Order: sequence, then structure tokens, then C-alpha cells
Amino acid sequence: MRTQSPATPEAPRAPGASEAPVTAGAPGGAAPTPAEMRRAMGVFATGVTVVTGLDPQGDPVGFACQSFASVSLDPPLVLFCADHRGRAWPRIRDTGRFCVNVLAEEQSGLCERFGSSRGAKFEGLGWDLSRWGTPALRGVLMRAHAEVVDVRATGDHDVVIGRVLGLETEDGRRPMLFFRGHFGVEAEAPAHPNPPAGPFTWGMGDLWG
Repeated sequence: MRTQSPATPEAPRAPGASEAPVTAGAPGGAAPTPAEMRRAMGVFATGVTVVTGLDPQGDPVGFACQSFASVSLDPPLVLFCADHRGRAWPRIRDTGRFCVNVLAEEQSGLCERFGSSRGAKFEGLGWDLSRWGTPALRGVLMRAHAEVVDVRATGDHDVVIGRVLGLETEDGRRPMLFFRGHFGVEAEAPAHPNPPAGPFTWGMGDLWG
């Protein structure tokens, strides 16, 4: 006579534990889709920057960018990622120097200006040419002036490494944060489980170039 093994009891859920996480990617090891990547990465709150530079004609250009980080303290290195389809980054790359302007909480207007594909980014905007030859936006929390030392084409982005030439900082204000498609970590999560990729959806900042 065939006997049936008793079912293994489920492990008790720890107090306060949530339901099992949603898994992205199809069974069998298929990679997550771009939409799944964007939605998942949106839970990692980031600062917001504007990368600026001069093009070969000496005109200022720039784009909003969330993918920015410190790489090394000695030598001082930073990186940012720029989408291959961006228009500002290739012009900055031709001259080899850039400035990463870290935005303050109240500077959503600058983010919108440099995150839009329309209009002249610097028209009517107060800015200064730094002693390193890079456009410096006024009133930002920090500026990192750098020169390009390496560019690695990786997937649909360029990973840009820059050697820092100078830093300018201001204290006493809160940084702009971006979380789940909204400014600020206090913002409510989108009601739609699969929000469309709008102008302020995670990961689009690198496409703003």
C-alpha cells in the first residue's frame, strides 16, 4: 500500500513581516524588462543633479541626472551615467570637462528645466563660468568640477569617470530627493502598480541629456 508523506508545515511568519516580495523576470532566468527595472530601482531614493559643460562652440549645455556617485577619494574621482540617446552629453564629451550641480530640495524648477527636451536650458538662467571652465549653476548644494578621464559604454549608457578639479559646497539646506517617481521620500507611492514612464520616472534622468 502506498503511503503519503505528511505535508511540510509552513514556517511561521515573523511578527510585522509583510507578504512575499514580487519577483521580476520570467522563470528560467529571463532578465527583468526595462519597466520592471525602473519600477524596482525606484525604491532606492537618490539625489538629483544637473550635469553641465560647454560644447565646442563655447555654448553651455546640461542635463538632469540621478546616476551620480563618488568613486575614489585619492585620487578624487566621481562618475555619472548618461544615456546614449542624450543630446547634451556628446557635446560635453567633446570638450572634456563638466560640472555636477547637486540640487537643493526647493530647486524643482531647475530639475524641470534641465529634465525637459524642449526649450533652451540656459535661457534666462543665472549661471557663472567657473575658473575650471565649467558652467556653475547658482544656489545649488554642491558643485563638483571635473575632467573626463574614462568613458565606458555599458548597455544603453556611458559610464563617465571624472577626476575632480575642484569642489564648492553650501551647508544648511536639505537636498532634493527622488523616490518612486516623486520628489521627496514623504510622497505617496503611485496608485497604479505599473506607472507609465513620465518625465520624472526613475532612470529617465539619464535620458534627459
